[in-house]
Amino acid sequence: MSNISGKEAVRIFQKFGYILDHQTESHMILYHESRPTLSIPNHKELAPGLLRALIRKSGLTVEEFLKNK
Repeated sequence: MSNISGKEAVRIFQKFGYILDHQTESHMILYHESRPTLSIPNHKELAPGLLRALIRKSGLTVEEFLKNK
C-alpha cells in the first residue's frame, strides 16, 4: 500500500463519489454527501497508517480502495 501520493489518493476517492471541495494550504478537502469529509495532505507519498485511516474513515475497505488504484 506504499507509494500513493496525495493527488493519486484524491483521484481514487473521486471514483467513489468524493468531490474535491477546496484546498487549504497543503491539504485537499474531499466532500461526499453521505460519507465523512476527508482531509488529504498533498504529499508525494502518504504514510501507510494515514492512508489506511483515511480509507477506514471513508467507510471503504483497503481492498476496495486498492482495486480502483
